[in-house]
Amino acid sequence: MEYTIKKLSQLAGVSTRTLRYYDELGILKPARINSSGYRIYGQAQVDRLQQILFYRELDVSLETIKEILIDPTFNRTKTLREHREKLLQKRNQLNLLITNIDKTIESAEGRATMKDKEKFAGFKQEVIEENEKKYGNEIREKYGDQTVDRSNQKVLNMSQEQYDEVTRLSNEVMEVLQKAFKTGDPGSPLAQQAADLHRQWLSYFWDGYTKEAHLGVTQMYVDDQRFTAYYDQEQPGTAEFLRDAVKIYTEF
Repeated sequence: MEYTIKKLSQLAGVSTRTLRYYDELGILKPARINSSGYRIYGQAQVDRLQQILFYRELDVSLETIKEILIDPTFNRTKTLREHREKLLQKRNQLNLLITNIDKTIESAEGRATMKDKEKFAGFKQEVIEENEKKYGNEIREKYGDQTVDRSNQKVLNMSQEQYDEVTRLSNEVMEVLQKAFKTGDPGSPLAQQAADLHRQWLSYFWDGYTKEAHLGVTQMYVDDQRFTAYYDQEQPGTAEFLRDAVKIYTEF
């Protein structure tokens, strides 16, 4: 079946202006232009638009979508399965937050007692979802699904005291690391303190600590620009400095 731009916009629930913009970007070209100058879209374009809207729902940028769609190795079925998994995660997050709100209302009205752990379950899940969205693919590729899933479960099982300690450690790592960076010496006492704090922080997420894995994580901070941007936001070069400090700390 074929659609004019107006009919496709009505079918998909997007504006004709959006479809024209997708055409300009090169991510959704019409199948043809008819004799009257109208854009005509076929089944392939309908399927591609569905794919684009899936990505947009997951907050993927149009630039990234374009890179994905022009990739010759693009696998539509595999990608749809990935979409499904991410949407299920998103649904689970919303369900947790709704449950959290319902229990809070019942507790406030005196109809139920809410455990402290329950008060923060939804928010911890939100942290997990955010990390999955930003870094999930890279982390899972490097360490495997089982390792990442166990780490996520450890976060969900944390008591509020443990969760507060993880947050405190995260802040302390950055504070000490920034001071250590100014010394210029990854082997300095301050730098080694930062490496040890980083180990303590990681241990809350891992089943067991290994020197190899610790060094591997900090190398990833250097290799992946998103991690590098986080550590280098105050002082460029901090991610590499932490990697070098951990290299000394782990005695490699």
